[in-house]
Amino acid sequence: MTTASRWNFGDIIALRGSWRGKLWWACPARVVEDRPDLIAVYWAAGTPNKLPAARLSPERILTADRVDLVDCEWTGTDVLMLAIPGAAHSVYAMWDEGHARIRCWYVNLQESLRRVPTGFDSQDHLLDVVVSPDRTEWRWKDEAELEEALEVGLYSPSEAAAIREEGRRAIRLLQAEDSWVEDRWKTWSPPEEWGIPTLPDGWDRPA
Repeated sequence: MTTASRWNFGDIIALRGSWRGKLWWACPARVVEDRPDLIAVYWAAGTPNKLPAARLSPERILTADRVDLVDCEWTGTDVLMLAIPGAAHSVYAMWDEGHARIRCWYVNLQESLRRVPTGFDSQDHLLDVVVSPDRTEWRWKDEAELEEALEVGLYSPSEAAAIREEGRRAIRLLQAEDSWVEDRWKTWSPPEEWGIPTLPDGWDRPA
């Protein structure tokens, strides 16, 4: 349950991708923190989720009348998502399955999280950044999708430039000597009693 519109530690919520009035994916997660300055949620390898039956291409986002979601499973990594309210990105701490070794920091460029009755919605911005565990190296991911979005008119040149600049800002924050992710979150681990969550009732209701 929520208190004063905020979620409590351990609550199961739905993270959803919402774009142009349609749901494009949904994943259950457990709340780690829900504060005015930070939202942190966790899901492990093996978590069930909902994804489009066909590839989410920029052209399809523009033209699809409906989106059919199918049952899938998150595999390979355990994920702690960290989001500063109002920021146009979130940072995933991604561990190898079983939480033994951090694999990377993953910057997901997106609209800032929107609070909805079952959890949080956001609109993905296609481009992402993969950062090494020690935060010294990074690379863009899915640049071709951003270029495709420009070609079909999903984004204007100025919007695409703003997405890239947000990525660079996130990289600077991660690579800072006193980076906000390093001390606490690199060594964080979930309670042993947390099992694999399922999507809460009402996860597919319009926001």
